[in-house]
Amino acid sequence: MEAGRRTFLGLTVPALSLLFSAAARLADQGNPRPPFPPAHEPETPPTFDPRRLLKLNQKDIKRDVQRLFELAEELKKEVDKTNSAEVLSLSLVRKTEEIEKLAKHIRSLARG
Repeated sequence: MEAGRRTFLGLTVPALSLLFSAAARLADQGNPRPPFPPAHEPETPPTFDPRRLLKLNQKDIKRDVQRLFELAEELKKEVDKTNSAEVLSLSLVRKTEEIEKLAKHIRSLARG
């Protein structure tokens, strides 16, 4: 039985290797592989420059800070007018929410 097994393997292994190499050649004909290493280097993405981004956002930051300052002054005047120990007015609460939103927007612009 050992001899029959050796004969079988001796015939099938070379046939299988020929079959796989032929299949590989056919596959390569349809889809040629790119040369290794690549003929050209891929372009690198532009580097992130936070200073450039801050320069672009500077105008918006200045405008928003000015608006924040105006809102804070209005809020101070409104607080001085009302007795906050009794009830806070709805406009006072809305103004504080607007100030908070604007401050977060300025922070996001400053961070880039």
